[in-house]
Amino acid sequence: MMLRIGIISDTHGLLRPEAERGLTGVDHIIHAGDIGRPEIVDALRRIAPVTAIRGNVDSGEWAHQYPDTKLMHLAGKSIYVLHDLKTLKSDPGAGIGVIVSGHSHMPKIDRVDGVLYLNPGSAGPRRFKLPITLATLEVTREDVRPKIHDLGGD
Repeated sequence: MMLRIGIISDTHGLLRPEAERGLTGVDHIIHAGDIGRPEIVDALRRIAPVTAIRGNVDSGEWAHQYPDTKLMHLAGKSIYVLHDLKTLKSDPGAGIGVIVSGHSHMPKIDRVDGVLYLNPGSAGPRRFKLPITLATLEVTREDVRPKIHDLGGD
């Protein structure tokens, strides 16, 4: 069995139609913070179940329902989600297979000591000349296959 997870971050209050289309058909969505406003998560929930964390721009009463970090288990894999990778404690817990972060707006896939580090980049307003992106993660018992998707956009 395969689980397809959509990973989005740094929407900063903007959910682009390209992002919605890019997430269509996923089994679960992870939002790695800097949501921007509560309507973003509501819209994502119309696509698939959502796990979201709070980023550094998420303030106000609505944001208190989201944790700073989240350890989740999907398809037999442990996935740790935090907004800023620089705040990662040296060992978030044994057995973590995937660490998802946002904040930098720079998409990145890296494997270190058997752990997949995935930053989907930013799907919100363009920052500098960085691309507008999100990621998908195909998860099976044997493997995790990440992919960055460039959404184009202005």
